[in-house]
Order: sequence, then structure tokens, then C-alpha cells
Amino acid sequence: MNKYIKLVIAAVLVILAIVAFVNREYGWGFISLIVAIFPVLFYFKNENILLAFWFLRKEEMGKTKMWLNKITNPQTQLIPNQLGYFNYMKGIVAAQDNDLNGSEKFMKEALNFGLTFDHDRAMANLSLAGAAMAKGNKRDAETYIKEAKKNDTKGMFGDQIKTMNDQMKRFGNVNVNKLQNPHMRHKGRKF
Repeated sequence: MNKYIKLVIAAVLVILAIVAFVNREYGWGFISLIVAIFPVLFYFKNENILLAFWFLRKEEMGKTKMWLNKITNPQTQLIPNQLGYFNYMKGIVAAQDNDLNGSEKFMKEALNFGLTFDHDRAMANLSLAGAAMAKGNKRDAETYIKEAKKNDTKGMFGDQIKTMNDQMKRFGNVNVNKLQNPHMRHKGRKF
């Protein structure tokens, strides 16, 4: 549902509550005001994103993906902060499906729209660092790991950052010219 339609529904319910109060129908007035809270709440916290977060916490990626796919036009249905978390969850789901390029694209968009919590930004940067390492881009991976360290104020990702730094050290020691393609035949050798 469009985010502005939710505000219109809330305004109509408030007007109905005022009419009910004027006509001394206090019970219906209070009920209309209470019901008017829900469209306003769902304007700021989209119901599909709330359900997707719920299933993401339960690690049910299929249902998370289903609820995220119910958001057909994110620009009209979500406010900018919600767009960040929408892309963040799409990136997590893409990473679980081993879609490295999709995950990277969604995580970059999530950081561009903005994520509220530092640990969410740290997670997005770690995901981008992993994607950069997988593509062989050491400089970008180092930048994303530094950003993740800066955003990890509570030390939640200390082990992951340490592991990625260790992988970066091993990545730095490998001479690209000496790598061999295991699928090529070696001329002159008999196996």
C-alpha cells in the first residue's frame, strides 16, 4: 500500500473520531482514534518489513524473501530509512543464496540510503569487504574492513573482522603470477 494512502486513512479516522466526539459518541470516538494509530505506525514501520525482520531473526530466508517481494514499488511504499533496511535485508537474502553481485549491489544501496544502527552498517561493510575479497580487490576490501571496525562500537563483529584481516594477510602474500589454472594441461609432464 502506498505510504501516503496510509496517512489519508489515518486522517479520515481522526476526522471520524472528531465527528463522533461532537455527536457525543465517545466510545466510537476513542475506537476511531485507537484505530487511527495503526496507519500512522505502519507509515513509519512498514508491515512487510516488520514481518521480514521477524522471519530474518528466525533464519527463515524463504519467508523473509516472500515478505520482501511483497513490496513491489519500494520508492512509493517506503520512507528513505525503510529503503535502507529493505536493501539491507535483500542483500542478506542474496548473500544466503550465494548471489555475490546482488548482495554487493543491495548492501551499497543500503549504505547510501542509510542504516540507523552502527552494527547494521558494520555488517553491511563486512559483507562488502567479503565481496571485494572474492573479486580480488584488496584495496576496497581494506577500506570496507576499516569502516566496519569504526562502526563496530560494541565489539559484536570482532571475530569476523579478525578473520577477514587474517584472510587479507594471506591474500597479500599470494603472488598472482605464480597461480596456476588447475584445468590447464602441463606441457611436457606425464601424470
